[in-house]
Amino acid sequence: MNHLIIDKEEWDRFLEKLLVSHVVFAAISDEFGQDYELIQHNNIAAITYNKPKPSTPLKSFFLPVLENVTSGGPPGKPRVIIGTPNCDIEGLKLLDEIYLDKDFMDIFYSQRRENTILISSDCFGIQEHCHCLSYNITPYATGTADLAIISLNGKIIIRIISGKGENFVKDIPASSSADTAKLLSSIEKEHLMTETSLKAANKGLPDSVTTGKLVRDAGEEVWKKHSARCVSCGACTTICPTCTCFLLIDKPGFEKVKQMDACQYPGFERVAGGEDALHELHNRFRNRYMCKYAWKSAKFRSTACTGCGRCIEACIGKINKNEIFMELAKS
Repeated sequence: MNHLIIDKEEWDRFLEKLLVSHVVFAAISDEFGQDYELIQHNNIAAITYNKPKPSTPLKSFFLPVLENVTSGGPPGKPRVIIGTPNCDIEGLKLLDEIYLDKDFMDIFYSQRRENTILISSDCFGIQEHCHCLSYNITPYATGTADLAIISLNGKIIIRIISGKGENFVKDIPASSSADTAKLLSSIEKEHLMTETSLKAANKGLPDSVTTGKLVRDAGEEVWKKHSARCVSCGACTTICPTCTCFLLIDKPGFEKVKQMDACQYPGFERVAGGEDALHELHNRFRNRYMCKYAWKSAKFRSTACTGCGRCIEACIGKINKNEIFMELAKS
């Protein structure tokens, strides 16, 4: 892959000019954590690079919690999203399979994808619940994103991934003072250290294929035991990069509203006659894991769990899915 290496000051100036023609979002850290913020002239210097991971999943930029699907307008200014970890980039691959299917194209999703430049951020270091590598996903993007960005030793290194990304950076002058080989070697070392940390932190965690088999074979008592602390809040599904269930709600005036839904909500599968296959909590609980590790893996090429760990972090009941899977692997 081609790389562009520039001074950090040059990159910040480029972003300053970009604000005229684009809407820019980027990851910014504060005392509460890290999340995406709208970038303006006064916070360009605060952009966070190479630190995992924003609290908000990338899907929120493409699948709003609530949208009117009968009154969509033009997409507006092009959009740039900076600082997306590869777990979210990989999650977007599954969303693309679903919402860009040629026979069932979602025009709103398609417009947002086409109107967005994705600049992924290589992860240098891990958070407590990161486990992407266990599912064969690297902590740095090599596809789906348009560009990947690294901030190192006062330089910004941009890895060009797509033709769209190459066109986006063509007007940025490359730095002539950078030792390219040395910088790329430093990046490889950072990648290796991050991967080593991921392997050490998730020793014993089964891969996605093995997990699928464990989930399919688990008996009812397993799901009753582990769902006992679940409060059906839906946090695990709404914050997941790949969960995309929704309702279509009819409104007056022939309007139709698309609203995010979650299989962990009571009544998720209730039908007009009152039947509800997921009425019992443990069945809803099992449904989520079957969907992510068995059903979607049989239907799609992309993985439905990218190891971001957000569901563990968001769970009010302190349910750790990785502990469940390691317990199943030992039994």
